[in-house]
Amino acid sequence: MEIITKSCEETIKVAFDYAKTLRGGDVVILDGEMGAGKTAFAKGVAKGLGVTDEITSPTYAYMNDYDGVLYHYDCYRLSSGEDAEALGLTDYFYLKGVCLIEWAQNIKDVLPKTLKTVKIEKIDENTRKITL
Repeated sequence: MEIITKSCEETIKVAFDYAKTLRGGDVVILDGEMGAGKTAFAKGVAKGLGVTDEITSPTYAYMNDYDGVLYHYDCYRLSSGEDAEALGLTDYFYLKGVCLIEWAQNIKDVLPKTLKTVKIEKIDENTRKITL
């Protein structure tokens, strides 16, 4: 399914609705270039899952844990799945929370076999094409 959004708020709303389809243990790849809206999408998913904390990009932390409900990863600075394993990041794939992973291609060799993918394409400053 492809959805066109015209603002950050619309992207968050799409993600909020998408969160209703997720179950604990789901691993979701957020695929998109830098600035495409992956973190905005994560904010909407978090809201949809009932997370009330502020959602920020985990660029330097690698992964933010939101009370075991949501694990939000940013693997941009990792060079391999071995890095993710050494940091203990792969352990969370098998818990009861939902995992959202930005820059998953950097750790593709350790990702679970069952994944969901959300592709976010930047059309212009405000417009995004989201493929679910």
